[in-house]
Amino acid sequence: MKMHDGEIDIDESLVARLLRAQFPQYADLPIREFGSAGTVNAVYRLGDELYVRLPRLAKWAPDLEREARWLPVLAPRLSLRAPEVVAEGEPSAGFGWRWAIYRWLNGQPFDDGLLAAGGEERAAADLARFVLSLRAVEPVDGAPRAGRRPLRELDAVTREAILAGVGTGTGTGTGTGTGTGTGTGGGAWAEPAMAAWLAALEAPAWDGTAAWIHTDLLRPNLLVSDGRLSAVLDFGMVGRGDPAADVVPAWSVFGPAGRKAYRAALDVDEATWQRARGYALHQAAVIIPYYASTNPAFAEQAMRTVAEVIADVRN
Repeated sequence: MKMHDGEIDIDESLVARLLRAQFPQYADLPIREFGSAGTVNAVYRLGDELYVRLPRLAKWAPDLEREARWLPVLAPRLSLRAPEVVAEGEPSAGFGWRWAIYRWLNGQPFDDGLLAAGGEERAAADLARFVLSLRAVEPVDGAPRAGRRPLRELDAVTREAILAGVGTGTGTGTGTGTGTGTGTGGGAWAEPAMAAWLAALEAPAWDGTAAWIHTDLLRPNLLVSDGRLSAVLDFGMVGRGDPAADVVPAWSVFGPAGRKAYRAALDVDEATWQRARGYALHQAAVIIPYYASTNPAFAEQAMRTVAEVIADVRN
C-alpha cells in the first residue's frame, strides 16, 4: 500500500534498471525490498553490504542531496555511526529524481526489548553524547537551516491533528497516558493532549544560537546492536537551528527513566524542554491520522509519544 498521494511506483525491477544504466558494477548483486517504518524513501538491500534509497515523492529528493553534501563533514565527528553514501544516482527517464546507494549498517531499529541491562538510561546517555557531538561541529559556510517553525505557527495544524487522530481514536497506540502499560486507545487522550499542547504554547520563543541538529531522532532512525545504541540514520533534514529539535527523543524514544537521564545529560533548560515537548507532540499528532491505515506501526509509535508527553505533563 502506498503511503502518499502521488507516490511513484518503485519495485525491484526499477532498481535493477537504474543499476544497469548507471552503476553496472553493482547490477549483478541480488536486490530485495527492505521493509521498515520509514515513510520518505523506499529501501532495497543490494547484496549484503549495500542498500539503495529512492525518494517516494519529488519533494523529498533534495534530502538525499543534503545527506550526500553534509554527511562527509559531520560523520567523522559524531559519537555514533552514520550512513555512508557510496554512490549518487542521477535522474533519468525511468526515475526522475536523485537516488543513492549506501553502505549497510548492521543493527535493528530501536526497541526497548533490544537493550541490554541498564538499557534505557545508557541509551539516553549514548544518544545525548551523539547530540552533543553534533552540536560541537563548528559552523560551516553554506550550512542549511533546519528545524520546524515556531510552535505558535504550528498551532492550527496541531489542534486539527489532535482532534482528527488522537481525539477520535483512529491511531493504533495502546498506551494509557501513563507512559507504561496498555489501555483504552486514542479517544480518551484528546483532552489531556490538547492541554499539553496549550502548555507548550506558553514556552518562550527560541532566540538563541543555532546549532547543528539532526531533527528526526525517532525510533526507526536509531539502530541498536549488541544491546547498545550503535548508529543514527536519515540525515536528510540535518542543518543548523533550534537545539530543542534534538530534545524530542525524550518523549519519542524514551520513557520516564530514560527521559530524566537524557535531560540531565544534555543539561536542558526549562524553556528548551517545553519547546521540545511541544515539537514532540506536534510531530506525533500529525503522524497519527496521516499514517493510521497506511503505516500503522509508525502511527503506533506516534501514539506512544503522545502518551509519554501526557504523562510528563501530568508529572
